[in-house]
Amino acid sequence: MTYCLGIKLKSGIVGISDTRITSGSETTKAKKVFRVNKKKHSFFIMTSGLRGVRDKSLTYFKEIIEANDESFNKLYKVVNAFSDQIKRTANEDKNSLKEAGLSFNLFSIIGGQLQDDEEHKIYLLYPEGNWIEVTEGSPFVIIGNSGYGKPILDRAITYESTIKFALKAGFLSFDATRISANDVDYPIDVITYEKDSFLIVEKRYEENELKKISQIWDSILSNAIKNLPEDWIDKLLEDSYREGEKNVYQSQHP
Repeated sequence: MTYCLGIKLKSGIVGISDTRITSGSETTKAKKVFRVNKKKHSFFIMTSGLRGVRDKSLTYFKEIIEANDESFNKLYKVVNAFSDQIKRTANEDKNSLKEAGLSFNLFSIIGGQLQDDEEHKIYLLYPEGNWIEVTEGSPFVIIGNSGYGKPILDRAITYESTIKFALKAGFLSFDATRISANDVDYPIDVITYEKDSFLIVEKRYEENELKKISQIWDSILSNAIKNLPEDWIDKLLEDSYREGEKNVYQSQHP
């Protein structure tokens, strides 16, 4: 499985991707982020799905970029171009994958800003080739293993959040997924994009670099639970005790 996250903020974009690749009982590590930085022209692609589908589609896409890069002036055109290559791969490989018992599968997060985009954008691209744009009302998207880390983001992230805050919340979302799922793991690739900068910055983090943050969060979370009000629990326990006494009395005095 995979954990890839894209967050659209008023001030820019944050992205996080794990690197674990699972194939049957074997696990390996591989980069899941592709990025382009040129003058007035910056975007990234994160993927989740069959590695063979990803590599083939991205190889085709790189050829398109090399030949026609200057013709892309808006990010949605990049999304459409990558979508076309996914469809091309599907036409070539979908039947053979089906015969092998595999489903054609590739979800993608594409984010960035090109010269004629009025602002930075993030798109979620589906395996069928259709896409949706991430908006202010729901400013993040996860592909891969999304169930464990989403609640943290739902509670914390808004369009007005700062890049630093989003990075912290995004890391905790990844960490929750890593702890609960054995198919998501370090190292992680983290990207940031500041509004109108046309520069995507990327850094890889190993577990030892962020282990302290995880431990601090564990302690904060445990203490927060301990400090929650308990009066509602006391009432429950009192009622249970009384009910138990009543049952004992009835059994002794039928």
